[in-house]
Amino acid sequence: MKVLAVGAHPDDIEIYMFGLLSNFLDRGDNVSILIATDGAAGSKHKDFNLKEKRHKETLQALKNFSKPTFLNLKDGNLSQSDIILNLLENNFKKIRPDLIITHSPEDYHPDHRYLSRFVSDVASFKYPVLFADTLLGINFIPNYFVDITKFFKKKIIAINYHKSQNPIDYINAVKIWNSFRAAQCNAPINHFAEAYRFEPRFPFNDIRSILPDTPKIQPTSLFKLGGLI
Repeated sequence: MKVLAVGAHPDDIEIYMFGLLSNFLDRGDNVSILIATDGAAGSKHKDFNLKEKRHKETLQALKNFSKPTFLNLKDGNLSQSDIILNLLENNFKKIRPDLIITHSPEDYHPDHRYLSRFVSDVASFKYPVLFADTLLGINFIPNYFVDITKFFKKKIIAINYHKSQNPIDYINAVKIWNSFRAAQCNAPINHFAEAYRFEPRFPFNDIRSILPDTPKIQPTSLFKLGGLI
């Protein structure tokens, strides 16, 4: 299967989608990655080499995947791009993915929200789209969870390559966030999951058959006969 992940910034694939993409890669699927912006606005301090730094960080972080394609659009101003639709369409036609994964339309960052809309519009009825969780799950209602425990250490290592972004804050957030999503599936302690949402749209009414397995239901629960154990 051909899977395409589309992230807005150079570290978004690692933070939002790394576990699921690793599941696909592990089962032998072909994973392609597009990164929309150059990441040049992603710093509180002026850094004239930030674009180049973030490019190198991303190549290191995603070295186990095929080399990502950088669209190099202006960071923080994706809504104003007059070429992104053509760039997305050309890449979609080239890759012809069986599934596209991108940000959710309710994410906190405007670049994420606009990219989500652009991807959905270009995908149209040709490709199914899976939306990734929002940061810390705020305002996001998932209908698909994937166990990423096997790949969680690799995800942390990948995020940590982004030294220009003070990665410890993201790492701490991801540990809370992905363990919470696993807990929602009643997974044991020290398990991790990523959450996604698929919105059925003709002709892609049900895509569960092409997705990795969801976390298994555990035989015991925090709840028993309506009360806490």
